[in-house]
Amino acid sequence: MTSKVSSPAEQADEVNGSDEALVGEQRRRAGEKEIRRLDRVIIRFAGDSGDGMQLTGDRFTSETASFGNDLSTLPNFPAEIRAPAGTLPGVSSFQLHFADHDILTPGDAPNVLVAMNPAALKANIADVPRGSEIIVNTDEFAKRAMAKVGYETSPLEDGSLDGYNVHPVPLTTLTIEALKDFGLSRKEAERSKNMFALGLLSWMYHRPTEGTESFLRQKFAKKPNIAEANIAAFRAGWNFGETTEDFAVSYEVAPASTAFPTGTYRNISGNLALSYGLITASKQADLPLYLGSYPITPASDILHELSKHKNFGVRTFQAEDEIAGIGAALGAAFGGSLAVTTTSGPGVALKSETIGLAVSLELPLLVVDIQRGGPSTGLPTKTEQADLLQAMYGRNGEAPVPVVAPRTPADCFDAALDAARIALTYRTPVFLLSDGYLANGSEPWRIPDVDELPDLRVQFATGPNHELADGTEVFWPYKRDPQTLARPWAVPGTLGLEHRIGGIEKQDGTGNISYDPANHDFMVRTRQAKIDGIEVPDLDVDDPDGARTLVLGWGSTYGPITAAVRRLRTTGTPIAQAHLRHLNPFPKNLGAVLKQYDKVVVPEMNLGQLAGLVRAKYLVDARSFNQVNGMPFKAQQLAHVLQEAIND
Repeated sequence: MTSKVSSPAEQADEVNGSDEALVGEQRRRAGEKEIRRLDRVIIRFAGDSGDGMQLTGDRFTSETASFGNDLSTLPNFPAEIRAPAGTLPGVSSFQLHFADHDILTPGDAPNVLVAMNPAALKANIADVPRGSEIIVNTDEFAKRAMAKVGYETSPLEDGSLDGYNVHPVPLTTLTIEALKDFGLSRKEAERSKNMFALGLLSWMYHRPTEGTESFLRQKFAKKPNIAEANIAAFRAGWNFGETTEDFAVSYEVAPASTAFPTGTYRNISGNLALSYGLITASKQADLPLYLGSYPITPASDILHELSKHKNFGVRTFQAEDEIAGIGAALGAAFGGSLAVTTTSGPGVALKSETIGLAVSLELPLLVVDIQRGGPSTGLPTKTEQADLLQAMYGRNGEAPVPVVAPRTPADCFDAALDAARIALTYRTPVFLLSDGYLANGSEPWRIPDVDELPDLRVQFATGPNHELADGTEVFWPYKRDPQTLARPWAVPGTLGLEHRIGGIEKQDGTGNISYDPANHDFMVRTRQAKIDGIEVPDLDVDDPDGARTLVLGWGSTYGPITAAVRRLRTTGTPIAQAHLRHLNPFPKNLGAVLKQYDKVVVPEMNLGQLAGLVRAKYLVDARSFNQVNGMPFKAQQLAHVLQEAIND
């Protein structure tokens, strides 16, 4: 869903138009109930993996985005396709933070928890601050369900929730009652209880409703009775909030009218933004896009999305395994396509030999790694940043590869364009390191104008490029551009440009097989020099107060780090911040930046991989702060750690 964002004054006019009219109608229907205005809210929907919590969160997010709030989301779901119902490992949740101002994270702790069963309550209650709202589906709190998760007595009756504002709601019963005229079985009717909960929360926070009703009619277009039943449950939840005495207050969070530059915006997840970035890169390069991939969590959504866009010249190939996927992609690169392979950490391990082949062949190839918890199969649905060293060094021999990392879900679009620029300009495979937090999270994204996009067009080799001593003109596949050290890109089938390919070392210039020690030394050093010479922007440092401590991050830690830095600065504590997009090569000014500060702190969702690289290269005593629990950092947690580092 897209929304047009103009100047702040124009935004105010728009709010006073359709959105304000909707809010006004909701207020009138709310009668005498109190309406409180908030600047931000954090809501977490939690239930069994079959309760539709991800869909519920997605719909609430879409309506929030269309209303004009800034937002950030954190989906969290089990690795099993269908975990045992009612168990702690089977709990699925979706957290949404939305506000009337610029925000950076899904929030540290929810203000509202919607718990669909005892497992959802027990799995999430530790994160909920005292005084928060808890909406509980009382129909699921039977003795057997509670015993399954270790409740000896009902938490709704034993006083353990006395510090919270608890709203006991028989969601299942009310949903079945609302759908009694639709001829559905009890089981079919129960499935709509997530829509009842969505309707109730939409009333509480004055969310638009038309988009959700339209979505349901489209989703169930072939089953109109099911569509109307879900809409009826959604409306019943809204009406329940309006009429019940238990919800005496509703809340308003105004649009973030000053948080965004002028433009047209839509809500977007990291994987969707990355997919759009790849399509845009192919159009800007005037090359067909080829994806050779094997499904793996959390990267599969990119394969799913790109398969929808044949009209843009996208060809997707779901291979039989990871090795076949990258092999096909490298073949497409040799054939003149913008070639991509997508995977996560375990798949990178399988692809490593072919990545080394791409280094030797010096062909453009994008290796998209959506990182997850490891090692081995690890935590398939949880996030981590532990593939950095694998991307840097996970190949035999000296096989340098550029590494690019986006910082937010929306930034995945720009990072994909940047990775494509490097691959095409320097004829090299490039790692694009996203992670599960960015891939599944979402935020508003300003749709760029076409004239803002970079020109990525390349020139294929068309004829001879070297003259022999006898005057004969020949084609040398490894005769390099003196500026970039890139070799020519010769499309197979071009007359006169036949050349040898393969993994055995090439002779400089001719590309013939060579076992000469001096030539191998030269080629190894030349490939490294090509990567070292890649043009990347200098590192920007945010340091308004002349701080003595710098916090350095990369990838998805940007949001929590920036939120923590803001908290410290509001207390008058000076602290500097810098965030790396390019991890190989590093920005040329990184060493000078690091030496300007007495202390450097590097928060990472690994055991200190970037910190180790920085220490080794720049001889700086970078301090690590590490977390590998499968979840992103919390801003308050980082603020405390940074304050301790400053005081130390």
